[in-house]
Amino acid sequence: MYLRSLLSGLALCTLLGANAQCITYSLSEKGDTLNCVDAQHHKQGRWVVHVDELRGEPGYEEEGAYFNDGKNGIWRRYDLQGDIIAVENYKWGSKDSTQEYFTWAGDRLREENWMSVNPKNPYDTVVVYDDPHNPFKANRRVVKLDASTVKNGTWLYFDPSTGTVAKTERYVLGKLQNEFGGTAPQNRVDSAGAKPPPEVEQFNKKNSGKKYKVRTGETGG
Repeated sequence: MYLRSLLSGLALCTLLGANAQCITYSLSEKGDTLNCVDAQHHKQGRWVVHVDELRGEPGYEEEGAYFNDGKNGIWRRYDLQGDIIAVENYKWGSKDSTQEYFTWAGDRLREENWMSVNPKNPYDTVVVYDDPHNPFKANRRVVKLDASTVKNGTWLYFDPSTGTVAKTERYVLGKLQNEFGGTAPQNRVDSAGAKPPPEVEQFNKKNSGKKYKVRTGETGG
């Protein structure tokens, strides 16, 4: 993942250096170009954004890269004390793959999984279990995705006080799945006494009592 992001960033920088002319930009303390807007008024390259606290909403800083006005690759968000509170991944300007969120103390809050949709080819083939007479029968279907990104994969919700998984959900192309892999009812409520899936039990056993350690840092050059 890191190598792929690094190569993507290098390719992006090469493209920007060869073709993009910034009509507005800023410079970091090291002289790096930040917050570039090109002649087509598209955000390009590395950006650092500062948002002040407003009407009780906490401020934050975030950093990452833009490509043709869309967020691209890894974006990190920090509180105004410099502690990391989110690590997000973007593709085609929308959330893609794994997103991680933390408390101000560095404890995990939740882990999300998304799939961004290629705007030039918004179709995908999925396996569905929608036979009411045989919930284990798999059917393959081609579906059109109307959203720019959809929930896809496992979502984990953590208890920050213990670091263990408190709740898990599974999505396929935006639809919440039941235990058989089919679409779950929209009013589904997890039973407090329900046994968690095996991977969650294993995670809880492995990480019980541990704190999730993250590196803190400041945005900018």
